[in-house]
Amino acid sequence: MNPTSAIILAAGRGSRLGEITRDQPKCLTPLAGRPLLEWQLAALRAAGIDRIALVTGYRAELLRSFGTVRFHNPRWADTNMVASLACAAEWLQAGTTIVSYSDIVYGRAVVRKLLAAQDDVAITYDRSWLPLWQLRFADPLRDAETFREDQGRLLAIGERPQTLDQVQGQYMGLIRFTSTGWQRARSVWQSEAPESSDRLDMTGLLRRMLDRGERIGAVPVDGGWCEVDSAEDLQRYEAVLAAPQRWTHDWREPGSRDGT
Repeated sequence: MNPTSAIILAAGRGSRLGEITRDQPKCLTPLAGRPLLEWQLAALRAAGIDRIALVTGYRAELLRSFGTVRFHNPRWADTNMVASLACAAEWLQAGTTIVSYSDIVYGRAVVRKLLAAQDDVAITYDRSWLPLWQLRFADPLRDAETFREDQGRLLAIGERPQTLDQVQGQYMGLIRFTSTGWQRARSVWQSEAPESSDRLDMTGLLRRMLDRGERIGAVPVDGGWCEVDSAEDLQRYEAVLAAPQRWTHDWREPGSRDGT
């Protein structure tokens, strides 16, 4: 059996971060003294995954020093996440793979829970999402997405919710594919018209898979991660990390090497 691999989708610039990402990809944005990418690599390795690749795009040359395999999406500016992921199809076809967004930070415990999933496609979701969204947004529903699951099976994701009752958790940007799961996902992606497939994001892919009756596992966690989408996110996270009380969504696990 091939060992589990990990792919970090690091092609984007992250234009909403403004000057912070003018000259570097979003994954190099610093948080708590380290680039986001360093936190991701440390968490994956602490969870036992050493075979890690990046999908690069914007300012790809700045990622050469991270000691990972690199796949490149030359059309990064005109395509979305699924097209970037497909650039690493060689690894996805070879065995089980953890796929990570590059604008999230998480600890090894989150990765280990996802590694233990049994479904061919599985995602983690945060049941305790509301405090994180309340920290980031005056109106948490402004950015939240619908999420429903039943006994570990995803039922709905990625629409605009009208009430908090429609949100059982928030998808975090971590997915586990077996080779069979990737084949099913790729079939859905390839069935799209070219313009649509170029713009398809990951939640859109998951919704289409659900529409086809595909089973997607939903693995719950309670905090231990965060998402960086704006300079305000960074400022708020730094403030709560500096506070004396422990923050629910602090990904730095006590007693572990490098805080992961």
